[in-house]
Amino acid sequence: MNRFSACAVVGLGLLAAPFATPSTAGTASAAKQTLQVFAAASLSEAFRELAHGLEAARPGLTVRISLAGTQQLVAQLEQGAVADVLASADERWMSYAKAQGLVSGEPVTFARNRLVVIVPKSNPARIGKLQDLSRGGVKIVIASDAVPVGHYSRTVFRNLSRAEGFPSDFATRALRNVVSEEENVKSVVSKVQLGEADAALVYRSDVTPAVARYVRLFEIPDSANVIASYPIALLKDGPAHDAAKAFIDLVLSADGQRVLERRGLMPVAANAP
Repeated sequence: MNRFSACAVVGLGLLAAPFATPSTAGTASAAKQTLQVFAAASLSEAFRELAHGLEAARPGLTVRISLAGTQQLVAQLEQGAVADVLASADERWMSYAKAQGLVSGEPVTFARNRLVVIVPKSNPARIGKLQDLSRGGVKIVIASDAVPVGHYSRTVFRNLSRAEGFPSDFATRALRNVVSEEENVKSVVSKVQLGEADAALVYRSDVTPAVARYVRLFEIPDSANVIASYPIALLKDGPAHDAAKAFIDLVLSADGQRVLERRGLMPVAANAP
C-alpha cells in the first residue's frame, strides 16, 4: 500500500461514471475549493483525465493543472507561485525543490517513461535508422538541458556513441545537427508535427493517437535508452492540503495507474495493474 491513505481510490474505467469512495461520499454540499497541480508537460493527457475524475468524486472541487517544463514550474514556485502538488519528470528537479524548502514530506515515484525518436510522416530527411541522426544536414530538435527530457536526450546520444553499430562520435555529430532547443517536450513534438524538424527525441507517452497520425516512431534500444522516473509531492504552502492528498492517492492507486498506463506511461511496479 502506498504511503498516503487511500482516500481517492476510484473507478476510472469509465470516466463518465462518478467516483464513489468512502472518503468522498457525502461531499455534495462541500464548499467550493480549488486544487492547483503543477505537472510536467508530458503528463498533460493523463493528469487532465485524473483531474476530471477527482472533480466528479468531490463536488465543489476544481482541479487546475498547470503544465510546463519541470524547470519552469520549480522556478515559478521559487518566485512565489502558490500550488498544492508538484509532479516532476525527473528526480533532479524534485530534489532541488525539496532542498529549497518547497516540498512537504517525501516525494513518491508514481510513473516512469522512456524516450523514442520521431520523424515527420513524410520523412523528408529519409531517416531509416537511428544512425542517420548524425548524418550531415539532418535537422534535430530536442529540449534544452535544463528540461528533464532534454537532459535525458543528451544521455541517450552519449549511450548510443558507445553502442555497437554506432560511431564513437555519434553524440557529437548528432548534437551538431540540433537546430532548436525547446522549453518543454510538447514544443519539441510540435516542431516535428509542423515539419520544422527532421527528427526529435520525446517521451513514448507523447506519441498520442493524435500525434501518431503525423509522425513515424523509432524505438531506442533498451541498452541505450533512459528510463525517466516521475516523482510527485505535496507542496509546503499549498492551501488545499486534503484535496492535494486525495489527488496524490488517486495517482498512486490501481485505477490511477491504469490511466497512466493507458496514456503511454509506465506504471510503478507496486501499483501496476
